[in-house]
Amino acid sequence: MTKRQKQQPTQAVDSPHRSAVAFSMPEAIDPTAWMTDYTGVFYNPYGEYYQPPIERKGLAKVARANAHHGAILMARRNMVAGRFTNQRVTITAFVHNYLQFGDAGLLKIRNGFGQVVGLHPLSSVYLRRREDGCFVYLQQGKSNLIYRPEDVIWLAQYDPEQQVYGMPDYLGGLQSALLNQDATLFRRKYFLNGAHMGFIFYATDPNMDDDTEEEMKEMIASSKGVGNFRSMFVNIPDGKPDGIKLIPVGDIATKDEFAAIKGITAQDVLTSHRFPAALAGIIPTNGGGGLGDPEKYDATYARNEVLPLCELIQDTINSAGLPRSLWADFRENIGSTV
Repeated sequence: MTKRQKQQPTQAVDSPHRSAVAFSMPEAIDPTAWMTDYTGVFYNPYGEYYQPPIERKGLAKVARANAHHGAILMARRNMVAGRFTNQRVTITAFVHNYLQFGDAGLLKIRNGFGQVVGLHPLSSVYLRRREDGCFVYLQQGKSNLIYRPEDVIWLAQYDPEQQVYGMPDYLGGLQSALLNQDATLFRRKYFLNGAHMGFIFYATDPNMDDDTEEEMKEMIASSKGVGNFRSMFVNIPDGKPDGIKLIPVGDIATKDEFAAIKGITAQDVLTSHRFPAALAGIIPTNGGGGLGDPEKYDATYARNEVLPLCELIQDTINSAGLPRSLWADFRENIGSTV
């Protein structure tokens, strides 16, 4: 009995060393929560202005998320601003803010006698509203600029939950735009990683000591692709005859749905903008009939979307007490299609 008890510590010391180290980083559950968590409008007591319900910097950044969302915003802007015959630069910026952020403001430029002599677009990223009706233009490192209500021409898309700021009409398609971006980034990382999705390093060599393990882990960590697709180091002594194996995590070649994801999300983005695919540069995939006559789509889109917005902008500007020289005029007919 005493002899057996003396042998037990020896067995514990000689037991094989097993280790498994996973190289991974924590991921946020929903890194895009700023788009879907409608915070409402609350008053910022420090800046003395209402906080927009959706982060404006986020809306500006997501316009560059994929090839469709930002491009359609530019196309919608150009279709509307291109019909105006005067103040094209000012109106182009005004329409850009309105479509991308849901509201837009034009500052009235006055001379020394208080007469309005021009209009200047205010970026909706930095434009805020106060409780007394005044507007605040945020400036980094400087005092914020305060404008009276009568000095700003304001146009906002209607939001039934609040009437302080406007809300863009494409919010329902933002998740699809970001999924489209994620699919592209995944494919890029896949190829940069050497056309694999990571691997498990499998070792059964009983002679591999701790120093050797550390050296192997450093080699894996410094190899091409780690950081895009995480890898794992495993050491299992007394395993199968194959001392070291690289076990692929997955094969994208047989299960890839890249094309399907790109196509479905692109259609979602087009739908959220109510923009016809024939005017968005979409390549037909049916191999036959294509997308139809783009001239007819253009005429229908102009009648249903472009002209109503032109009329709204014209009414907003021309009813703001401006001199006739600053009124906005647009053409209903362009070419022979409308």
